[in-house]
Amino acid sequence: QRDMFKDPKIKFFFLSMITCGIYGIVTMSEVTEDINIIAGRYDGKRTMNFCLIFLIFSWLTLGIAPLVWAHRMCDRIGNELARRGISYRFGTGTFWGWGFFGSLILVGPFIYTHKLLKAMNLLATHYNINC
Repeated sequence: QRDMFKDPKIKFFFLSMITCGIYGIVTMSEVTEDINIIAGRYDGKRTMNFCLIFLIFSWLTLGIAPLVWAHRMCDRIGNELARRGISYRFGTGTFWGWGFFGSLILVGPFIYTHKLLKAMNLLATHYNINC
């Protein structure tokens, strides 16, 4: 018998719904910190924490700042996957295709989140083994 909550993606969606999105915000903040740790010393960049974008800059910029933030973060993740030789397709096209325009078919953001979490799990596993 398989425990469905052992899959981190199902756990993410379920806990985000139960906590009215708070778990999702905390998880995305952790993704931000993880990409800063994993890629920071190689690309010299620092991604702003998701909480700042979501809680402050989102409403100040009428929703433009989160789009720019997600575009840049996905670009960083894609570049780091390529730099580490991990064969998984993820980047800005994933965000715009699934995360933004995919919302028109309702399942797009779920697919985007799945791909994002998988990419970060691959990077974290590689980082933990090799660093």
